[in-house]
Amino acid sequence: MTTATGAAFAVAGPGASGASARRPSIREREQGREPSRAARSGGFRGMWVATVANRDWPSRAGLTAAEQRAELLAHLDKAVERRLNAVVLQVRPTADALWPSPHEPWAQCLTGTQGRDPGWDPLGTAVTEAHARGLELHAWFNPYRVANHTDPARLAASHPARLHPEWTVAYGGKLYYNPGLPEVRRFVQDAVLDAVRRYAVDAVHWDDYFYPYPVEGESFADDEAYARHGADFPDRADWRRRNTDLLVSETSARIKEVRPGTAFGISPFGVWRNIADDPAGSDTRAGVATYDHLYADTRKWIREGWIDHVVPQLYWHIGHPSTDYTTLLDWWHATVRGTGVGLYVGEALYKAGDPGQPEAWQDPKELSRHLALAAERPGVGGHCFFAAKEVTEDRHGALATAVADHYPTRARPPRTA
Repeated sequence: MTTATGAAFAVAGPGASGASARRPSIREREQGREPSRAARSGGFRGMWVATVANRDWPSRAGLTAAEQRAELLAHLDKAVERRLNAVVLQVRPTADALWPSPHEPWAQCLTGTQGRDPGWDPLGTAVTEAHARGLELHAWFNPYRVANHTDPARLAASHPARLHPEWTVAYGGKLYYNPGLPEVRRFVQDAVLDAVRRYAVDAVHWDDYFYPYPVEGESFADDEAYARHGADFPDRADWRRRNTDLLVSETSARIKEVRPGTAFGISPFGVWRNIADDPAGSDTRAGVATYDHLYADTRKWIREGWIDHVVPQLYWHIGHPSTDYTTLLDWWHATVRGTGVGLYVGEALYKAGDPGQPEAWQDPKELSRHLALAAERPGVGGHCFFAAKEVTEDRHGALATAVADHYPTRARPPRTA
């Protein structure tokens, strides 16, 4: 997701106001696409649970299986208490897994040692326990991040990045899979689809990381891949965007083959393009844009119907001088209009009450005002809050205020809507 400092971990209309559920659009019915059960049951009310670097859960690596399970269930219970109806759990944080994957080692965030069996099945438990509480469980995968360092020797001996060092690129102090290699794209899909095949997850969720966020003074070293696979693209940026398009479109098709009815959602950085670079862009002056810097044409994915819903990270306050929340809300609302793709808004709960954030975030009503604005736009299907730690702590009551103002009752259980 995206934080105030740049790239981060990482839905509002009927959902925010408690109005009646949105009806499927004509195109949705024609394509067999409908809003998620959560969106149909009074609006999507989601919460991200980040596991990378033990951001939200587990609270630290090396807890016993019982302790890990108890913490996870506490997060699910807190979501219910806050009248939410969906949890977006990060299950593939650094090309490792929170389930017994045949493709990748057990995640380091569980035991502290990548590849060590934690003694239980976190994803399987999360699906079962979320559904028992009337919550949707969206499985969140990071496609290309291998490690938050560049030393392959620190990875598990069986890690595919060690077995295939030619798949990787070191950049900005981190290690990534190279999106320009067809074999990498296929492997990423296989790793994701294994979880979809095994578990009744309600959705596959990807965050904002495709090609990495730019690092000043560094180049992403994909010259060899471009020479081998980019002959039809004189512009390397167009080739990179095509690589990301293929990852998204192919994954979309395979999800429908493996488990029909499972949704596919993506949570991009909140700015597709600035209007100065494209008249179709938003009237913003962001330093990063998904199209230009992450080679992710999120607008195209919506127009092509490759995704079922989009969760743009609108992590700015109302009135921000260069990236105003209202301006971006209106841009995304217009972008999904008539496409049948659901729009859930990613909200920066982590900024609320943080003394290092602008004055607007010191007001406990700022977040509630976001939901009120979205409630006036019928194409917005709900919100997702970053992240679980803040849902529990709720510095200065911003979430409690939003819940009191917009979620007067608990949404109907998504799976029975």
